[in-house]
Amino acid sequence: MDKLDLWKKAAFLRKTLGEDATSPIDIFTLALSIERLSIVFYPMGENLSGMCIKSNNKVIAINSSMSLGRQRFSMAHELFHLYYDDQMTTICAMGIGTGQCVEKQADQFASYLLMPPDALTDMINCLKKNKSDRLSIKDIVRIEQYFRVSRKALLFRLIDENEITQQEADSMRQGVILSAVNLGYDDNLYKPLPEDKKYMTYGFYIQQAEEALKKGLISSGKYEELLLSANRADLVYGKETDGVELID
Repeated sequence: MDKLDLWKKAAFLRKTLGEDATSPIDIFTLALSIERLSIVFYPMGENLSGMCIKSNNKVIAINSSMSLGRQRFSMAHELFHLYYDDQMTTICAMGIGTGQCVEKQADQFASYLLMPPDALTDMINCLKKNKSDRLSIKDIVRIEQYFRVSRKALLFRLIDENEITQQEADSMRQGVILSAVNLGYDDNLYKPLPEDKKYMTYGFYIQQAEEALKKGLISSGKYEELLLSANRADLVYGKETDGVELID
């Protein structure tokens, strides 16, 4: 696995999507800027993290039953398959750093995309008072919150960078939510999406349905049927908060 090449690919995609080389990114918002891409959130059980289907109309599906941090990593992982994998359809397992070579490449790419090496190194150096210092659980929480990644994804990367040992990582896998809450952070990074967001479709599919309705290519009934099949009842029936907008 050529890590330098994967680093370059991650940096190039950041630039392509209009981001700088080091800042934390909103991976879902960036993905929605990709032409003809639909993003589907759907609970997939415990064995799958996501899937990618490449055709004229592209689809990335994310397992919404995982934590938000893991979903962000999965999206970055699937972007590797979308841009750099020759396979037209990929189904990705839950484990990080496991599976076939292309899956390991996608994980390494995702890690670089969300946590650019220069940015991660700079943050680690700022947290350490001395080079010989070891990263504490407080440091781990600060890093994962800053880059908005799961504990598992961060520990995978830090082991790979020889910043922590496997034994240290094992001790940091316990009490994840409590370790963040005790430091004053919100716990949403470590939890799945709320129930009303677990089944959702965004992006090109919704745009196409709207355009077809405006052009008179489909009836309003067919339009609603398409939206409901994409789990977007909110666009058909509205929400209780419809009509209420807050002025900044």
